[in-house]
Amino acid sequence: MGDRGTNPITNVNSPEDADFIQFVANIKKFTSIDLSQYKESQMRRRLTTLRMKHGFNTFAAYFSAITAEPRLRNEFLDRMTINVSEFWRNPNRWQVLKDRFLPAMIQENPRLNLWSAACSTGEEPYTIAMILDSLGVLDRASLLATDLDEGVLAKAKDGSYLERSLRDVPASFKSKYFTESEGAFNVNDKLKRAVKFQKQNLLLDKFGDRFDLIVCRNVMIYFTEEAKHLLYGKFAQALRPGGLLFVGSTEQIFSPGQYGLETADTFFYKKT
Repeated sequence: MGDRGTNPITNVNSPEDADFIQFVANIKKFTSIDLSQYKESQMRRRLTTLRMKHGFNTFAAYFSAITAEPRLRNEFLDRMTINVSEFWRNPNRWQVLKDRFLPAMIQENPRLNLWSAACSTGEEPYTIAMILDSLGVLDRASLLATDLDEGVLAKAKDGSYLERSLRDVPASFKSKYFTESEGAFNVNDKLKRAVKFQKQNLLLDKFGDRFDLIVCRNVMIYFTEEAKHLLYGKFAQALRPGGLLFVGSTEQIFSPGQYGLETADTFFYKKT
């Protein structure tokens, strides 16, 4: 499959293809999640492994089970949304945000409006909250964090993590913002209160606007080029003039001008 991805709706070469196509249609009706916007080879391989793990010979049988059993439905959502996250992932990029971009924003605006899109289990928005607090502006910031998966949002609100998720957190931040208890590291209540977690389907739902910063990292790689184009346009519209979009290390935007964006630094794009 090429970089543009493949829409499974258009590829019917076997009964297995037809079975998967019907599964995609059923999932869209049942959950409003459009699997055809994801790169087919990755998504189909992941879901086939999941289906076979539970002993279902067809996607039709697997779909029936998903609709009947919340446990299977939650597992499907968790696998589909690829929930892999860490605090301060790619630390040098967060340092640029902390030392360069956020101080400039703070000088321009009395209040900051920030959004962590596809936030998974919360490491990313809590990283933003730590940085804002270290700069003395957490109480002057609105910090929204959204994800499609209600299960990971529940984990994010709980704020309890294994030590491996904290491996890139600076020592001073780790001691200040986490409490260790029975092998887990718990985010302090100040950070929890600062983040508003909310369910959202990026492809389907409307976005807010006038954001100073939108962080969406290591998510776009799973979408088709058509879906990426749609999302980059929506993100750009949601930014205030001069606002920043912060993307992941494998998600460089090669023609940001088509969205009204310009490169501000590596993996940072400013709305013009």
